[in-house]
Amino acid sequence: SRLLLPPSAMLASRAPALCTALRRAAPGGLASFHSSSRRCRAARVAVVLSGCGVYDGTEIHEASAVLVHLSRGGAEVQMYAPDVPQMHVIDHSKGQPAEAESRNVLVESARIARGKITSLAKLTTADHDAVIFPGGFGAAKNLSTFAVDGKDCKVNREVERVLKDFHKAGKPIGLCCISPVLAAKVLSGAEVTVGHEEEEGGKWPYAGTAGAIKELGAKHCVKEVTISFPAHVDTKNKVVTTPAFMCETALHHIFDGIGAMVKNVLKLTGK
Repeated sequence: SRLLLPPSAMLASRAPALCTALRRAAPGGLASFHSSSRRCRAARVAVVLSGCGVYDGTEIHEASAVLVHLSRGGAEVQMYAPDVPQMHVIDHSKGQPAEAESRNVLVESARIARGKITSLAKLTTADHDAVIFPGGFGAAKNLSTFAVDGKDCKVNREVERVLKDFHKAGKPIGLCCISPVLAAKVLSGAEVTVGHEEEEGGKWPYAGTAGAIKELGAKHCVKEVTISFPAHVDTKNKVVTTPAFMCETALHHIFDGIGAMVKNVLKLTGK
């Protein structure tokens, strides 16, 4: 009759064969499996904020969407902002400047970062695999002068340094909403999108930005927010952009579009 062994005994009886199979699969022994897993680390992504609030800083929904999608993608995130005064302060309940107020971009950005934020001057390519810029008028007011000067704008020197350093290092750059103008100004010949080039009855209220991007020497690519391909990937320059709130549409479409941007940025890191 056949001898029936309990499961533990059966495993013990097969141990020599299992060890032989493992040695063949990993000549360096079991330790090689562990060292291999240690080499697979998460992508390290810097997120650059420009204040807190759509009209004078970072668009909060966009920042939140970026952070959620990065978390879902398993990335390690550090937030940064320039330690400079805001261009001005907007009363968001009225949509008008609060004349007697002044605020600091880094201090205001800390509201979104839950206090965990670092001066942009300390951001280096050595510490990160990619960088992402959410939108909001802060990108056009505090990270640059685009809101005032259009194609003749100047870009904050630390923002310019970061964009050039990541581009030179071949590391991906993600931008959404109005922030693609930063890449258009700093990175010659970059391809970006801010959505459509016509207002289309108010659906694309900031469509004129596309013309300014062309005047800056960049290529503008028409993209949607609500269909399958809401992000544009400039593979040559590793610049990924999506329209976000440049379009008047439902919030979940904007969230999904930013997700497409983040997914492509993480893919380009190779992590």
